[in-house]
Amino acid sequence: MRASVIVFPGSNCDRDAAVALESVTGAAPRMVWHGDSDLPRSDLIVLPGGFSYGDYLRSGAMAARAPIMRAVVEAARKGAAILGICNGFQILTETGLLPGVLMRNASLKFVCKDVHVRLESTATAVTSALSVGQVLTLPIAHKDGNYFADEETLDRLEGEGQIAFRYCEADGAATWAANPNGSLRNIAGIHDTSGRVVGMMPHPERAADLLLGSIDGRSLFESAVASLH
Repeated sequence: MRASVIVFPGSNCDRDAAVALESVTGAAPRMVWHGDSDLPRSDLIVLPGGFSYGDYLRSGAMAARAPIMRAVVEAARKGAAILGICNGFQILTETGLLPGVLMRNASLKFVCKDVHVRLESTATAVTSALSVGQVLTLPIAHKDGNYFADEETLDRLEGEGQIAFRYCEADGAATWAANPNGSLRNIAGIHDTSGRVVGMMPHPERAADLLLGSIDGRSLFESAVASLH
């Protein structure tokens, strides 16, 4: 599997994503600078977490207009798998590759902790090897992770099975108490109609080694390898 990680000024999880990918694939991914216009041929493209361009204007707004994103959008249209994590999810909504927006957390505070998420869809490369209803423990670290979309969009996401992850309790119950940021319908991640473009607020790359306390996130990268090899 050929993987690339896009690096923006302000990215702070690009190396984490690269380490997780290399540990699963056995090969280092290409690190692609935001100012480049050409993207290496890639089966999987990761838009990592961080604070691209310092989150000026709004999270992901400037990064979505970086030169490399034209190539990323084109790659998505041609069938490459795209995984946007945290800030990467914000960038995907800003480019229009995914619907909705990520707003300021309901608490108006930065939230950094482990959360439980329930897998809702196996229609993507990063979830195809998992099971619907499976509960993963993954870390979050964001101030703008409150997913919002109008009711029509939310109903369409539900109806077409495009919700990838939902915040939940350890037993899988999607309660309001388990929602760390106010996201509508406890949405922690979504995907497009093709299943090729996935955005999620939790960080699987930060839970990909036992030294980090969990390997729940590793299963997403292993799923991508199995699906895209």
